[in-house]
Amino acid sequence: MTTSIALAGKGGVGKTTVAALVIKFLIQERSGSILAIDADPSTNLNLLLGLDLDWTVGDIREHMLEEVKQSLQSQGAAMGTLSRGMLKRDYLDFEIRSSVAEGERVDLIAMGRSEGPGCYCAVNHHLREVVDAVSSSYRYVVIDNEAGMEHLSRRTTRDVQYLLVVSDVSLRGIIAAGRIAAFRHALDINIRDAYLILNGLRGESVPAPLRDEIDKLDIPLLGTLPYDETLLELDLTGRPLVEIEDSSPVYRAVVPLLERIL
Repeated sequence: MTTSIALAGKGGVGKTTVAALVIKFLIQERSGSILAIDADPSTNLNLLLGLDLDWTVGDIREHMLEEVKQSLQSQGAAMGTLSRGMLKRDYLDFEIRSSVAEGERVDLIAMGRSEGPGCYCAVNHHLREVVDAVSSSYRYVVIDNEAGMEHLSRRTTRDVQYLLVVSDVSLRGIIAAGRIAAFRHALDINIRDAYLILNGLRGESVPAPLRDEIDKLDIPLLGTLPYDETLLELDLTGRPLVEIEDSSPVYRAVVPLLERIL
C-alpha cells in the first residue's frame, strides 16, 4: 500500500524544506522505497535531495505536443499516435519513467513548467495515469505542491492520506494557510487528514495573535519547527538538506510530528 504525503503553502514559508525533512525522516525511520514528486514549477526539491535533474514532466508534455502539432496532417496523429507510430500514452509512459532521478532510497519526478496555450485535457489524463502507475510501486510518495495545489486539483496524482500545510510565523502566512486548507474541500480528490505546521519559530511559544488565528482554522496545528541556522549553512555550502545532522534542532522537531501521524 502506498502512503502519500502532500505539502502545500504560500511561497517563502519553507514548504520545500519541510518536504525534504519529511523525506529524510522516511529514509531513516521507515522501510520501503520513496518517490518525491516536485509539483512546484520552481523545481528545486532535487537540490535539497542531492539528485541531478535533467528532464521534467512539463518538458516531456511540451515536446510531445510539439510532435503532435507537426503530425496533424497525418491520420496517425488523429488516431492518437505520434509520427513514429508510437501511441501517446506509451510515449509518456516511457519518457516519464526515463526522467525519474534515482537515488539510493528516494527517486524524484519533477512536474516542471506549467501549461502553455492550448488544450491539455487529453494529455493531462494520460499524465495522471502514468504518474499514478509509477507512484503505485513505491511505499511512500511525498508531493511538494505549489501554493494553489494545482497539481492536486488537476488530479495528476492519486488520493492523499496526509496534507501538511506549512506557514511561516506571520499573520499573512497563517491566513494564506487557512485559505489553502479550505481549498482542499473544492478538490475532486480525497484528502484523509490535514494539518498545519508552523515553520521558523523563534522562541518557545507561538505569539498570542497567531495562536488566535490558528484556532480559527479548520485544520489542527500539528506542531512547530524552530528557526535553525544549520539550514542556511547547508544552503551556503551546497550540501543537500537530507544530510542535515540528526541532532539539529529542526530535524529533532520534525521527528515526533511525523511519528504522531504515521
